[in-house]
Amino acid sequence: MSHLLIVEDEDIIRSALRRLLERNGYQVSEARSVQEASDHHDLDTFDVIISDLRLPGAPGTDLIKRTATPVLIMTSYASLRSAIDSMKIGAVDYISKPFEHDEILSAITRVIGDDSKTRNLSRRHPRPNEVPVTGMVGSCPQMLELFRRIRKVAQTNSSVLIQGESGTGKELVARAVHEASSRRESNLISVNCAAIPENLIESELFGHEKGAFTGATATRTGLVEAANNGTLFLDEIGELPLDAQARLLRVLQEHEIRKVGSVLSQKVDVRLVAATHRDLKQFVREGRFREDLFYRINVMPLHLPPLRERGNDILELAERILAHTCKRLGMDAMRFSADAIQAITTYPWPGNVRELENAIERAVILTEEPLIAMELLGLDVELVKIDGKHAYRSPTAQTQESAALRIDDDPAEDLSLEDYFQRFVLEHQEQMNETELAKKLGISRKCLWERRQRFDIPRRKRSA
Repeated sequence: MSHLLIVEDEDIIRSALRRLLERNGYQVSEARSVQEASDHHDLDTFDVIISDLRLPGAPGTDLIKRTATPVLIMTSYASLRSAIDSMKIGAVDYISKPFEHDEILSAITRVIGDDSKTRNLSRRHPRPNEVPVTGMVGSCPQMLELFRRIRKVAQTNSSVLIQGESGTGKELVARAVHEASSRRESNLISVNCAAIPENLIESELFGHEKGAFTGATATRTGLVEAANNGTLFLDEIGELPLDAQARLLRVLQEHEIRKVGSVLSQKVDVRLVAATHRDLKQFVREGRFREDLFYRINVMPLHLPPLRERGNDILELAERILAHTCKRLGMDAMRFSADAIQAITTYPWPGNVRELENAIERAVILTEEPLIAMELLGLDVELVKIDGKHAYRSPTAQTQESAALRIDDDPAEDLSLEDYFQRFVLEHQEQMNETELAKKLGISRKCLWERRQRFDIPRRKRSA
């Protein structure tokens, strides 16, 4: 049975929440303040702590500093600013009062489920100094699973295929695999297959003999040979020509290379790590990638999630990048303004971490104050009104949602996107389930759930 702690100074709310949770099978303890919670309970023994934000003596977010137990913040002073601050400090979620019973129960179930996965991973693979693998940052479930796989595959010589959008940090993953392996004392050779002309790729990878072709005035060692006893990282391997693919297959099968223009082969011991943002299975179907090579390199697939799916990692990454950039450029320490934080957390980051790094470096160079304003980030966001409050949002996302909302209905010209969202859900939730509603709206189920909370639209139980 999960054990929860409620920290709430209003007796009526605390008692009602306790009865609700006990009816749903939870063991519940209570406290009226942060100090009382710390003095009378061992905070680390609870599965979740549910705390009001505004408490006598100290805010509920102080509990985050006192325990590793997940803290769910609830408050009647709902605002995007306080939500961002709570999440930035380390709260696992944020609920606005008054809330529906299903809403709080759903949030608790999700937090317990996510924390269970995280704790299991942490028990098997502890994360020293909060840095799970060399040079990488992240605490969302997708990244924790990625770190677990990196550690396991690093202890082998198996080939690795890293898949992810451009700018997500695939080379960092390759470097992490190399640094955690027994080959870390040898070379890591990185090659961008898309950056080498097709007529030179075989010579670059496998080397050539003097006189092998026009311009070959001397014997040259290839990059595969240079990576002997180490790791060869082939970025954008989907761009590799078919002839070079055949040569690479021989390296993986026979552990030998033959230079262009040579009749002799030589043995090599190379660990291959490949990366791509392409769909290699589709390339195989189209005849653009060898099927036998695909299965040779796809021994251990590693998926690197896009930045927009990494939740609170975005703020953690942004702050680390800011600190590193200030130090590298010889600037004094800086911090983000409230509107900059709003923009960072709502922008979809199509260029992922690379785009985030560039935006922050640009802002650091341009700013003349220690506080970085949103405008200096140069993001394509607009100020919109959400639930009576202003927030920054990507116009691209608004355009996509607007198009999705027009699938069935034609909203009046003076009806805002937020108003229409509410009208659409209220009019269609009797006929559609949550998956169908989200699909029609062009958003995820999680986004639909969050907006129900924001606009105070409870889910209706559909009749059997």
